Amino acid sequence: MDRRTFLTAGAAGLAWSTLNRFPMAMAAEPAKHVGLIGCGWYGKSALFRLLQIAPVEVVALCDVDRRMLADAAGMVAERQSSGKTPRTYHDYREMLEKEKFDIVQVSTPDHWHALPMIAAVQAGADVRVEKPISVDVIEGQAMVAAARKYGRVVQVHTQRRSTPHLIEARDRFIRTGKLGKIGLVETYCYYHMRARGNPPDTTPPDHLDYDMWTGPAPMRPYNRIVHPRGWRAFMEYGNGILGDMCIHMFDMVRWMLDLGWPATVGSCGGIYVDKDSKANISDTQTATFDYPEQDLSVVWQHRTWGHAADPKYPWGATIYGEEGTLKLSVMGYDFIPRQGDPIHQDVTYEYDKYPEDRTEKDLERHVAAAMRQHWKSFLAAVESRSLPVADIEQGFISSASCILANLAMKLGRSLRYDPKAGRVVGDDEANALLARPYRQPWVHPRPDTV
Repeated sequence: MDRRTFLTAGAAGLAWSTLNRFPMAMAAEPAKHVGLIGCGWYGKSALFRLLQIAPVEVVALCDVDRRMLADAAGMVAERQSSGKTPRTYHDYREMLEKEKFDIVQVSTPDHWHALPMIAAVQAGADVRVEKPISVDVIEGQAMVAAARKYGRVVQVHTQRRSTPHLIEARDRFIRTGKLGKIGLVETYCYYHMRARGNPPDTTPPDHLDYDMWTGPAPMRPYNRIVHPRGWRAFMEYGNGILGDMCIHMFDMVRWMLDLGWPATVGSCGGIYVDKDSKANISDTQTATFDYPEQDLSVVWQHRTWGHAADPKYPWGATIYGEEGTLKLSVMGYDFIPRQGDPIHQDVTYEYDKYPEDRTEKDLERHVAAAMRQHWKSFLAAVESRSLPVADIEQGFISSASCILANLAMKLGRSLRYDPKAGRVVGDDEANALLARPYRQPWVHPRPDTV
């Protein structure tokens, strides 16, 4: 998709709009220096929300795609109030060595989350990292260990925790007890998300350093499905639809219901329908996260075929309580009590305050308010040196639980993970899969070596 022009408004108008939002903050303190590693779709969308709310200066960008990097640099120059074009880098290690950052945003494909995030906190930056935080469990352990060792704030981009209408639903129906005893949560995605077709492998385009893009992942022949954005179709680079979509809803439910690690994780599924596609992620999968102490199970289902069970909720969660049912999605919520009238709420838009949201190309407009609120939580934590709403440890629990579900499907049995030991209880075969092999010369991080 063409992402070269995000706004129809000119740079001068954008700068004036930005200055008017926080003139006192700009006068009170110098702008924080920000760097972005990974200049694709969501990296830019999230970065531009930060520019809307805080007096920051994006000083440097990094990407292995020269065309994407140049486009992003031009967009940032238009968006930030200084009008300066950030310096650009091909290798995140060089960028972190040459620049001094207050904040680093890691928005790479999943297989590239761990190493840049760890390097950024080692360089003294606070970090915002995409979900899932890692492609394997040991990577996640190392990321938490690094954040704690170097005393840095690390926020995971599980922004359901900062979505205004979902915060309202939690406070209005769960914390007040209006749902009554909760016994089951269903989470689901019925989007047709799995890449289709089987195009031939080709030579990588000249503007892409495919070897560096692959990094620690296994080297596959280049295919146009993979870049940009299609890499989610391959398990080499992520964790399938569980790692992409389940983590959002599972993390949201854990936050709403104050749940920690599941006692056991089980899953079944596979490629049942679309067997001709080059994609190797499951097209059908069910996972169960059990919380016996709460008499509760959280169940996930996805299928990239057929129709949604409820057309209004193609991706969401349904919480079943004795006194009612609460349906939740990125677009709104519905509370259906056993007695009384249903209550509906739609997603929050903020076009009056941020009119550029209407015209920004490729922006998921329904999540703009949540991304801004998520950044505000991060910035507050940076100032107070406290934990943000989506701290790295919370992101690890949600990410690792989804990874364990994939391992349970692969092994054909439920798994019981001991978070204190960092191992699956009584299952050497599962423990051998907690860390994926890294392609040389990249070295897999571990919690005792960061």
